[in-house]
Amino acid sequence: MAIRQLTPETVNRIAAGEVIERPASVVKELVENAIDAGAHEIEIVTASGGLSLIRVTDDGSGMPPEDLILAVERHATSKLNEDDLFDIRTLGFRGEALPSIGSVAVLSIASRPRSHRDGCEVVVSRGDKSAVKPAAINAGTRVEVRELFSATPARLKFLKSERAENMAVSETVKRLAMAHPNVGFSVTTGERTGLRLPRCEPTADGLLQRLGRIMGRDFMSDALAISGERDGVRILGYTGLPTLHRPDAGQQFLFVNGRPVRDKVLVGAVRAAYGDLIPRGRHPLLALFITLHPGDVDVNVHPAKAEVRFRDGGRVRALMIGAIQNALEGAGHRASARGGGMTLDTLARSAQTIATAGRPINRYGDDGGVSFLSPGLAEAMQAPFSAFGTPSADTRADQTAAAPDLLDRPLGAARAQLHETYIVAQTRTSVIIVDQHAAHERLVYERMKAMLANGGVARQGLLIPIIVEVADDEAQALAEREAELAELGLIIEPFGHGAVAVREVPALLGDTDVDGLVKDLAAEIIADGEGFTLRDRLEAICSRMACHGSVRAGRRLAPDEMNALLRDMESTPYSGQCNHGRPTYIELKLSDIERLFGRR
Repeated sequence: MAIRQLTPETVNRIAAGEVIERPASVVKELVENAIDAGAHEIEIVTASGGLSLIRVTDDGSGMPPEDLILAVERHATSKLNEDDLFDIRTLGFRGEALPSIGSVAVLSIASRPRSHRDGCEVVVSRGDKSAVKPAAINAGTRVEVRELFSATPARLKFLKSERAENMAVSETVKRLAMAHPNVGFSVTTGERTGLRLPRCEPTADGLLQRLGRIMGRDFMSDALAISGERDGVRILGYTGLPTLHRPDAGQQFLFVNGRPVRDKVLVGAVRAAYGDLIPRGRHPLLALFITLHPGDVDVNVHPAKAEVRFRDGGRVRALMIGAIQNALEGAGHRASARGGGMTLDTLARSAQTIATAGRPINRYGDDGGVSFLSPGLAEAMQAPFSAFGTPSADTRADQTAAAPDLLDRPLGAARAQLHETYIVAQTRTSVIIVDQHAAHERLVYERMKAMLANGGVARQGLLIPIIVEVADDEAQALAEREAELAELGLIIEPFGHGAVAVREVPALLGDTDVDGLVKDLAAEIIADGEGFTLRDRLEAICSRMACHGSVRAGRRLAPDEMNALLRDMESTPYSGQCNHGRPTYIELKLSDIERLFGRR
């Protein structure tokens, strides 16, 4: 077949296939144009999932007639500085979006600069351009896209339901709104305004307010400020506490020079920064904004500009990991506020369920009210209450008054131990409930990591070696790792067939279940195969040892021991979550408890 030149209409439709995947792609291109035009308010309206109508109205700089006719020509743009593709300072720059949209739909653009009294409009219907004509419009630009993909009906088969397309539009606007909190947004799908984001101040608090509107109140409560700068690269934003995580990465938002992106380098940096603080298969919540010189990042590697390539990805990754880890370490023992809120919500629902369960008989009262009282109890309640003027017994778990200085500590003063598992502490404004095993597990783990970093884990010899029976293959696997286990403070040696002798254990573990520890380690070594060293799995092995060496649930603690555990938590980074990513304590605010009982 002879080579021939493609027609402009075919070229535009090919470009549309690359840039315009679905209605949300159209919204993205049009909203980016509005932001580049300096808009302060942007309104998005869609109908039928964006197929019958997409309208984007802004109050930006607008376009005069001569620019408007050029705007629908292929590769015409006002956003490149002397054709330098390595100095991109705007969201759009290719000049493909509008002609591509006009080739597969009916596109109309009306615009008026603030310096002009009259507006003008141009229409592109499936590639056919009209002449510019007058239009009544406020200062700014209004773009309408109707009958999307009418020129390429095959594309319609690949679209999802109207609800799914509306959600995609909303997600697209949310991502752009995060990076531009000084711009107000509203999204109307059909007859319903599904999203309204008022303008915020261009400050850290303003950014957090915008993120909270999009990511939820839980994120606002548990967000840690991120800030860092090195070698011309700057990172700002917020990341959630490790105890706030999800089963997917849908709440991870990454931006480069104001552009929402998906980048493996950045995603890997997030995973590395959280390390062992997040359970496997879970993902933290965050919104991070990276700013660097346009020449140090290539945003032209993807038609939809969804991916970027850094000139020095290692520098960006190192800064990102360091900034996140500094914030997490600075949070110290802090755990998610969501735990206390969920606890109170559960209590409130339980109380409501009890109050409304069944259909009780109205035995007393003539006002139609319902009584839950039996006749015997109602009669007993008529007895005089003078006998209750003084306490019948001292029911306090700790009969001594809490030291005032302890009440001012973040985790307060230990007051009781429930079920030999949970420590109840009191501050001046809240009640703290601590899972003693989970908390001590994290403390032991962090100490073991610190010892390893300083040359090795201190060991204590056993008066009588402990013989642990394991399978032959497990005994062989443990023997092959003797030197590595010794670094972790565990000294073992073969003891005939199917057994090993344990002569020394990490001093931190104290009176631990050596038999269970060795068997668990052997199982992990066998499961991971021969292609790794314990150094590669250092954190997981330390975590396993810490779990066996921590204070077990079911052990009764003296008040001094409980307070010592609380003080250790306050001084140990990451002690707000155990080695498995679960919270080690919850805090119930006294004001919330009072509301639960109707005292407020």
